Amino acid sequence: MALQDQLRQAIKDSDLSLYRIAKGSGIAYQVLHRFASGERDLTLETATKLADYFGMRLTRPRRPKTGG
Repeated sequence: MALQDQLRQAIKDSDLSLYRIAKGSGIAYQVLHRFASGERDLTLETATKLADYFGMRLTRPRRPKTGG
């Protein structure tokens, strides 16, 4: 599952209002609303704030080793 999908699911599963999540995470309500409704994606900075709010850990995928 993609990060964006995981964050949208966390919003849905939280049973919190978007207003409460926006205030608690420091994300503008309008940005969160557009994201939650699928109208836009998030910047990495905003996704990190939202992940932190929900106690999620973002990890960077490992790059495959190249021979040479």
